[in-house]
This record gives sequence, C-alpha cells and structure tokens, in this order.
Amino acid sequence: MSRAQAEGWIEAFLEMMSVERAAAQNTLKAYGKDLADAQAFLDGQGASLADAAPEAVEAYFADIAARGLSASTAARRRASVRQFYRFVLGEGWRQDDPSRRVDAPRKGRALPKVLSREEVDALLAAAARRDGAQGLRLACMVELIYASGLRVSELTALPLAALARDPAYLIVKGKGGKERLAPLNIAARAAVKAYLEVRKAFLPKGDAANPWLFPSRGAGGRLTPRRFAQLLDEAARAAGVDPARVSPHVLRHAFATHLLEGGADLRVVQTLLGHADIATTQIYTHLAEDHLSEVVATKHPLGRKR
Repeated sequence: MSRAQAEGWIEAFLEMMSVERAAAQNTLKAYGKDLADAQAFLDGQGASLADAAPEAVEAYFADIAARGLSASTAARRRASVRQFYRFVLGEGWRQDDPSRRVDAPRKGRALPKVLSREEVDALLAAAARRDGAQGLRLACMVELIYASGLRVSELTALPLAALARDPAYLIVKGKGGKERLAPLNIAARAAVKAYLEVRKAFLPKGDAANPWLFPSRGAGGRLTPRRFAQLLDEAARAAGVDPARVSPHVLRHAFATHLLEGGADLRVVQTLLGHADIATTQIYTHLAEDHLSEVVATKHPLGRKR
C-alpha cells in the first residue's frame, strides 16, 4: 500500500510543479527520474517514499555519493527528494520531513567550457563545408545559437513562422514558458535565408505543411537536440577542434562569454540568456576576467601609463 501511496504522491508533486510553478517538461522528467531512483533504492530497504524513515533517506543519499555520479547529478537527486518531502509536509500527508536532518555536501560550481572566437569561426566553416542542404542547415543552426544564445531545446522547437519573414529578432519561449527577445545578426539572417531555400529537402514525405523550422523524417517531425549534437560533433572533428569541448550548450556559453569580453553589460547578457537569477549569469565573468582586466588596465584613465 505504501508503494502505491508514494506513486500517488509523486504524481501529485509533479502536477503541482507543472501547474503552479510552470516547470518545463524536461524539468518534470528529471524530477520523475530522480524520485523513481529514490523509490528503487527504498524498495531494497523494504520502504517507500511514503513511509521512509530518516535513516533510510540518509542511506539513499550515502548510496548516491558512493555511485560515482557527477557532483551536479548527485546534488540534483538530493534536491529532488528534499523538494518532494517539503511538498508532502505542506500537504499534511506526513508530519515529518525525513530528509531534513541530512546535510547536503557543499560543491563548487564548475566553470562552463567555452570556445574561442577562432574556434567558433572554424566550426562555422566546417559546417558550411558539408554537402549541399546538410551544410546549409548545420551552418544555420550554429549561427542561430551563437548569434542569439538559444538553448538547444529552444532552437529545435523554433516554428517556421518565426523566421519566414527575415526578422531582426526572435520571440523565444524559454524555461517556465517565459518569453524573451533573441536578436539575430546579419550573418545569422543570411544563414537562415540560405537554409530556407533547401528546407524542403528535410521534409517528411507527404508533410509539406510541417510547421518546424528544422523538420525531420523522424517520429517527432523535427530535428532532435541529440541529432544536432551529433552533427556538431562531426563538424568539430572536421574543424580540428576537440569534440569533447563542443556541444550545443558550449555554443551558448561562447555567446555569453564573447559578449562580456566585448564590453556588454551583465544585466543585458542575463536578459538575452533568459536567466531568472543574475547569479547564474555571473559565472561567465570568471571566463572573461582576463579580457576584462585588460580592458580596465588600458581604457580606465588611472590604468593608462602616463
């Protein structure tokens, strides 16, 4: 009975996150996966998330640490369990929070990987060298992320209508359904225009009305983030850039870092990235600090040699 009860509580928790907090689908999937992992461990302890004692939750957290998971994954799983129990406590389904007495280990925040401007140029050139329509599509996608700082999920979900009239900016729906403006530079607009001339080569058979900017013959009717990552990996190899340093998200990092290196205001970069908290954006200042120090030393009146 307690296992079934736990499943009901998980379902209610996920519904609350979706309706009240407008959590994105990827976030909800992550919560569901984390709580399923916790329940699987508790099964072996003869317990469930509904009736687990603090000792059982402690044992689960210790098990996470012993598995060799990345620090971010382990922290996310602990946070998922903690949020779940805060919700359960608030609903009055339990009179205690068995996760409260377990202190989460502190972890440093890793600096994101970033590419130099020369490496981004090499990636773009390698993408464009691919044969015909394939090259034009990949170059378009790389240009869009680097020009606008899009998340890969935002890129692959772009509708054709968003770019059909050569706009100077996009209206992007990001995390939590929040909308923001994403600018398009001349290079990105030119890449989109060139790609649109060959887009029909990627349309599924009999689907001329496909609404996606990047259609695909796959089950979902549009190119997936995973497939784009694979294409980017191939372009990195062709460009002579270590594929381990390249991903769609790394291009987003490059967008933010290169903006700051160029003197952009941190608040502007926060808005362009769609970050709710400026603390998330501030990590890019560490990546650009050498360049920023040079700017202060050479441009500030007191920093100049007299």
